[in-house]
Formats: sequence, C-alpha cells, structure tokens
Amino acid sequence: MRISDVIRRKGDLVVTVRSDASVQQLLEILEEHKIGALVVSDDGETVTGIVSERDVVRHLRTEGAGLLDHTVATIMTSEVQTCTPEDGIEDLAVTMTERRIRHVPVVTDGHVVAIVSIGDIVKWRIAELQTERDHLVDYIQQ
Repeated sequence: MRISDVIRRKGDLVVTVRSDASVQQLLEILEEHKIGALVVSDDGETVTGIVSERDVVRHLRTEGAGLLDHTVATIMTSEVQTCTPEDGIEDLAVTMTERRIRHVPVVTDGHVVAIVSIGDIVKWRIAELQTERDHLVDYIQQ
C-alpha cells in the first residue's frame, strides 16, 4: 500500500502558516482547524518547515507568555522529513516511529500536496487488519 491510498481516504487538505506569522496566529489556526501541526510555507506551495503544538509547549517553558508574539520561524522545525504519494505506508510508519515524527508533509515536484499523521497511518493499518480478519473469518466459516 502507498501513501496515495491514505490520502484518498483522508483527503488532501493542507493547512499552512507563514514563517513570519506570530505564534498567537499559529495557535488560532490550529484551533480553527482542530489539528495538531501545520506546514510552514511562505508561498503556500513549498515546505519551509513544520510546527506543532509540541513546539509551542516546549518553547513556553523557556519563553513564557511572550512566546505568543514570536514568529513561527523561531519555533518551527526547518529540517522536515517529507514523503511522496508513491512511498509505502509501512516504510513511512517505520520512519515516523524511529524518528519520533507525528506529521509528514507529502510532496510532489517540490510542492506540498497533503500531510499524513501517525494517526492516519494507524487508522489505515487498523482498517487493513480488520479486512484481513474478515477475510479469514469468511474463509474459516466456508
């Protein structure tokens, strides 16, 4: 199975934030869309970085409430692990687990086309296991 299969099921909506946006604006976007991470993109197409709720929490400890006025660029991860729609789900699951990454932008020809979370991968795997189980039960009952 490929990442494109996950995207077909979950959709390809990618919410982005500019690197010069404030952390306050970042939090508003996260809340508005009920998501845990955003692709940072200054042009809405290419990946500049990624930023998550965890990044905010980690920086709050040292910066305090003043962090809300800082830019996203000050807390984002700029070395972003990406994948393509053609990549295998199992391979991405291993990478995400080993590198402790929860969100991976999906990129085609340098442009972000989707984002996949570890939750999306787990949901896909559970559905796959359920299908296998159903086939085995049907086979045994015949």
